[in-house]
Amino acid sequence: MTTGTKYKTAPLKCWQKGKELRLEAYRDLATGHEQGKLLVLGCAATPYGMLAGLGDFVFLAGEPYGASVAADPPVSIPAMETYEAKGYARDMCGYMRNFLGTMFQDKYYFTGGPFPKFDFAWSVRHCPAGHPKWHQIVSEYQGIPMNYIDDETMLAIDGDQEARIEYVAGQYLDSIEWMEKITKRKYDDEKGIEAMRNYFINEALWGEINLLNGAIPAPIDIKSMFALMPISMLRRHEKVAIEFLTELRDELKDRIGSNIAAVPNERYRMCMLTPPPWSFLKVFRYLENFGVVFVGTYVYLINSGEVKFLYDEGKVVPATPPEKRPGWKTMKNREDLCRTVARWRAEHPFQSHLDTRKKEYVIMFKHWKANAYLLLINRGCVPMTTSMYDFQRDLNKQGIPTAMFEGNFADCRDIDETGVLDRLETFLEGQGIQKIQEI
Repeated sequence: MTTGTKYKTAPLKCWQKGKELRLEAYRDLATGHEQGKLLVLGCAATPYGMLAGLGDFVFLAGEPYGASVAADPPVSIPAMETYEAKGYARDMCGYMRNFLGTMFQDKYYFTGGPFPKFDFAWSVRHCPAGHPKWHQIVSEYQGIPMNYIDDETMLAIDGDQEARIEYVAGQYLDSIEWMEKITKRKYDDEKGIEAMRNYFINEALWGEINLLNGAIPAPIDIKSMFALMPISMLRRHEKVAIEFLTELRDELKDRIGSNIAAVPNERYRMCMLTPPPWSFLKVFRYLENFGVVFVGTYVYLINSGEVKFLYDEGKVVPATPPEKRPGWKTMKNREDLCRTVARWRAEHPFQSHLDTRKKEYVIMFKHWKANAYLLLINRGCVPMTTSMYDFQRDLNKQGIPTAMFEGNFADCRDIDETGVLDRLETFLEGQGIQKIQEI
């Protein structure tokens, strides 16, 4: 922690380009069919670069779309009320409720026009609480086919890992045949492989970008990272994303070398485990008045990116794309592609066992040189919240301070903004951090 220092600050030079790339991805969905592209629905963890074997496509990950709607309460509240009026439960995934609400209203958030009609849904199962049911509702409402890969979570924990990888790879192969059948398109192995190579590179770049916030002062704040994250989340298969994320990474390195800060009065560093309450992002700007900088959140370190944890050394380093790792084959055909994707997901930090993940939380805390974790009891995602008190106790045993609040990442009706601010101010005062009085 630093005290009494005021750092230089400056806007990101690549900020406008990042905003344009983000909006381009969402707007492309509204005009994709006119351009002869396939429109595909899935979750953000889907290795959607594989779809490139079918030709040009636009992929909509439901979570970032739901987050965008959630960040705009005048749109979000009517959407969720429309969803609830259909008889669906309010305690389901918050992203799902915002997504389905705008679909039922036939209002696509980024254009205000008709909601896109997908060609099909294709995804890994990923989340047991929502994604399969979420996409099933879309499938039935729009009359589109859907296909799911049996989730490989915890694949590498015990038992015969090779057998499990072959099982999952077989599902990917079957899904390629399924996609050829429903689209009447022949799958081009080379295009699928090339897009997934881009995907892996972009994952590694986004992970490296997150790791750069281990510098003091932090070169980028979490709110800016949230705004740029859809590029890594939605466009991982594209070369344009590689170009932009490389530019962003290099700019952040320059900022570190020039001691340029995201928050000029940085003196207390916090990080998160989960997504934020999207309708309440102003909390991050407000806490800058206390000299607080939020340096990152674990979930988006590994959901939009990849890093390598060195558990024995207690360190984290940038990831290497699969084909450059010792013992990994070069992808030459769809069989190689499917097996590489299956193994890559099996060994990805996102599949970490609970005890391993607790180690990763501590490693990231130390890497980011953080002073505390902010924990969200998230009514919008039951699986995300189930073990949060266990995590809090474990972090506290490690000597890591934690602040906690209850709310919802995607439903503004479940957040007491004044109460949250009071709670966080009280926590900071207990840490000896007072609001900065400008002279």
